[in-house]
Amino acid sequence: MILLEKLGQQLGHPTRSVYGWLITKFLKYHNKMLEESAVSLSGIQPGDTVLELIGVDYSKYMHKMAGDLLKELVSNGKVSLYQCDVAAMPLADNMVDKVFHCNCYYYWPDLRKGAAEIHRVMKPGEGRVVSFASRREFPGRSWQPEAYMAALRASGFNQVTMEDHQHRHITCQAIYATADK
Repeated sequence: MILLEKLGQQLGHPTRSVYGWLITKFLKYHNKMLEESAVSLSGIQPGDTVLELIGVDYSKYMHKMAGDLLKELVSNGKVSLYQCDVAAMPLADNMVDKVFHCNCYYYWPDLRKGAAEIHRVMKPGEGRVVSFASRREFPGRSWQPEAYMAALRASGFNQVTMEDHQHRHITCQAIYATADK
């Protein structure tokens, strides 16, 4: 139980430690399916500017890990990584066509501020947010999709819906929202 508590504490803000390393390995494996599904359901088209919120992280350790993993894409200008809070992203207004993220909204300090910031950076029109979350919970974390959906609506998103998806042995939820501005 102590191990699960230590790992659960690392989920929202991994640090350079044995527990941070373990959680990074777990997320890399576990989130792969979620990320592939989110990309597929996002409706990404050639030429779209896409924001994957894994590229926005306030954990210095995770930012470095992502930079090491994506070094070539970053140096080619195909990927940008930001060490910041989702509620204060260094992106211009109306810059992003699509947004997707996996297993992260329940670690944001303020759901409404995070949702409002995502709305700010999305282009007017048919922008779409797809959030994937697995139903598994770690100790100390409450998984509340309804609270996130309410934050999306309060931030100007509409057509906010949730669907269950099954992939192998994992049941996950996709939350969709449209930023018609």
